[in-house]
Amino acid sequence: MSGPSPSAPQRPPVPRGMFRIGRIAGSDVLVSTSWFFVAALIAWIMGPRVEEVQPGLGGWKYVVGLAFAMALYLAILLHEASHAVVARSFGFRVEAITLHFLGGATTIDGEARRPRQEFWIAVVGPITSLVVGGGALALLFVVPDGLLRLVIEGLAGANLVIGVLNLVPGLPLDGGRVLKAGVWAATGRVHAGTVVAAWGGRVTAGAVVLWALLSASAGDTVNAVVLVIVAMFLWTGASQALAASTVVRQLSRVVARDLARPSLTVPEDLPLAEALRRAEEAGARGIVTATSDGRPVGVVEGDAVRSVPQERLPWIPVSAVARSLAGGRVLPVSIQGDDLLAALRSTPASEYVLVGEDGTVQGVLATADIIARMRNR
Repeated sequence: MSGPSPSAPQRPPVPRGMFRIGRIAGSDVLVSTSWFFVAALIAWIMGPRVEEVQPGLGGWKYVVGLAFAMALYLAILLHEASHAVVARSFGFRVEAITLHFLGGATTIDGEARRPRQEFWIAVVGPITSLVVGGGALALLFVVPDGLLRLVIEGLAGANLVIGVLNLVPGLPLDGGRVLKAGVWAATGRVHAGTVVAAWGGRVTAGAVVLWALLSASAGDTVNAVVLVIVAMFLWTGASQALAASTVVRQLSRVVARDLARPSLTVPEDLPLAEALRRAEEAGARGIVTATSDGRPVGVVEGDAVRSVPQERLPWIPVSAVARSLAGGRVLPVSIQGDDLLAALRSTPASEYVLVGEDGTVQGVLATADIIARMRNR
């Protein structure tokens, strides 16, 4: 029996505190262990209401509450899956859909390239929740009184609330991304859209804190605690979006050619000591290994060289301390801005080899130099 192809994509490991329950739209569905706490809390809150509708259930009333919690999170999963489906339709890779304490999140690899993409990926989630809530509301006209009606009432109310709240214009909510898309389309600057939407998120967080204080003054401690947690989530998400946007804006001005370190290209079998001597003589700050026909295949990293004892330098080939260039570590010397950012995201590394249009080595690009340039701007 043949094994899997060497080129077959491997699933990423499941993060600690998560477990995989399946796949939707080609993406893993992960559930946080915090979900069990939320499910138990929902079951405990729903228990007395279930007892009112169907007396005499005893402990089974909490089982009904747990069933409602599962139905609610299935609706949240549908909300997140809609984000994933639309993102994939635009050509993005969706890494995972995660259900957690505060609902759900869809991890998309890459950023929208146009306002239209940002808008539709964001708005489809609230639309899905509103449609599900509206459908559940319509069912109330035909479903008789009882436990089923209670569950449908809860789903209708929860999905309508989720849909409306997610349209609040502030990051990290979907409404914040819709606002970002609108400002982006109006100004032509994605950074401006992010700044406006992030501050919308911070203002929303402040409003939630005020709501929490009013709840606490009215004696509703549980609601106040939950609201404070929501406010922290909103403030943190908005702040992270603002910081990330600043980094992206700075990186968009970086041109790889301007940061290219002079390099020396040597044969793979050249003794490391000789390669280092030649690099020092030529004033090169990078060493690239190449095949006999001049094709670059590796780049020597400083940490790897420093780990070799001095007495062994003449006896090992330079290829022994060279990092392979396979998988995206060779970049065109003219790469810049968004293309450079996409390359760094897809293949994180400390050093990259820059080549010209004819394939010749033009230098080495170090991540440390990019970070230094951004700090000095």
